[in-house]
Amino acid sequence: QVQLVESGGGLVQAGGSHRLSCAASGRTFSSYCMGWFRQAPGKEREFVAAISWGGGSTYYGDSVKGRFTISRDNAKNTVYLQMNSLKPEDTAVYYCAAGRLLTMSKHTYDYWGQGTQVTVSS
Repeated sequence: QVQLVESGGGLVQAGGSHRLSCAASGRTFSSYCMGWFRQAPGKEREFVAAISWGGGSTYYGDSVKGRFTISRDNAKNTVYLQMNSLKPEDTAVYYCAAGRLLTMSKHTYDYWGQGTQVTVSS
């Protein structure tokens, strides 16, 4: 069982940077791949980024590639999402998720946080 708690959401100006954190409970965090997803009102939950259990492999969604960076600190049971060059279309609730496979599919992740709102103003 893994419990995930996101933090760091807020209001950011377009072009700015912001970092989200996701703290995990449990001693097995380092055995899970971690992902970030987001959901805007009226839209499907969208893949943002994922990282392997050791941090050596990462995937990014096309809409954030080159602007967002996912990283993890297994000693702190925490995964991060650094967001740069933010755009109004990045506005969404951001969720972190844990799963056994490194994929871009939300269906393969077993545990989810409650989400944190990021709003990018133009």
